[in-house]
Amino acid sequence: MFDGSPQTITASEMPGWTRQPNQPVTYPRMFVASAVELGANHSGILQRAGVSAEILDDPAGRISYLQTLQLFEAVHAAIDDTALGFDTGLRLPLTAHGNLGYALMCAPTPREAISILERFWHLRGRGTLMTVRESETDLFFEIEPEVPIPVPLREMMFSSILTSMIRGMEFVLPMLPNEREIWLCGPEPGGYSSRQLQVPGVRFNMPRAGVVLGGDRSWLDQPLPTANPEGLAQALAQCERESALTEIDNDIARQVRAHLVLGQNGYPAPEQLAANLCLTTRTLRRRLHERGLSYKQLLDDVRRRDSCHLLATSDLEIQSVSELLGFADPANFTRAFKSWTGLAPRMWRRNNSQLRR
Repeated sequence: MFDGSPQTITASEMPGWTRQPNQPVTYPRMFVASAVELGANHSGILQRAGVSAEILDDPAGRISYLQTLQLFEAVHAAIDDTALGFDTGLRLPLTAHGNLGYALMCAPTPREAISILERFWHLRGRGTLMTVRESETDLFFEIEPEVPIPVPLREMMFSSILTSMIRGMEFVLPMLPNEREIWLCGPEPGGYSSRQLQVPGVRFNMPRAGVVLGGDRSWLDQPLPTANPEGLAQALAQCERESALTEIDNDIARQVRAHLVLGQNGYPAPEQLAANLCLTTRTLRRRLHERGLSYKQLLDDVRRRDSCHLLATSDLEIQSVSELLGFADPANFTRAFKSWTGLAPRMWRRNNSQLRR
């Protein structure tokens, strides 16, 4: 991670996928508009970033992640205030997130909406990784950059993302707990005080960035007032289509997750995964290591997902679920599941029994 003032983004230092036009222009366009309202020169920002006005003004336009970062850098150079991110987050309604936003509105419960957000986050959050962790005390939506970027740009981007997340939650969740905070890793920017009334509950200099929801979590399984089964089916179909169209990059993590499917003999071993991806096992491990990942980490991710699905939608005994997921000892599964969700499998199933079909 870089420190200090924002450096110029160097294309040669960025992975290949960052040059592919898979980013919606919605977010960078909002940043530019907010900067112009504060006195920045629109043409100057675009010229510095090397992005044409025609691309940015196209509602269906897409740019690369590298161009997005260059626009953020140009905006920051013009305004020199990372608190601008809060302004853009406040201006982004849930509908600004396209098919994903509509799917979240149509979901039957907050828990199902969270599952959809995890599944399709990459459609609107490419370049930023999001992980949801549920413990006995809170629910934490953690975000982190997919590639290292200068700290000021990270803080400006993350303050926008997290503010928009809170706004979206407040829109569809009238039962949202009052115990909610935004965590940011950087120091408080000079312009935050003028936005504090609009975006309260922000904590700076935190070890992680994300949204924290505390208190009782019974609201996770209450019906959403905007639930719409027909609309949800249509929105999910569009999300699947959009995902297929954008899945053209060489993202090894996503490729591995796509092939880590639970079968009759459990999950594919690293050797089988490598063969499916036309790689050697050594190359697969190296490419995952380059992304700061491992086979075990990705396996744990899909085990968590699949264990929740099996517990919520089947009558299988806990031991049978444990065996299906490849745990030789049910006690090891219980420990792992509690580390993923904050609850033992039996308690989690009891709390989520209404999700069974």
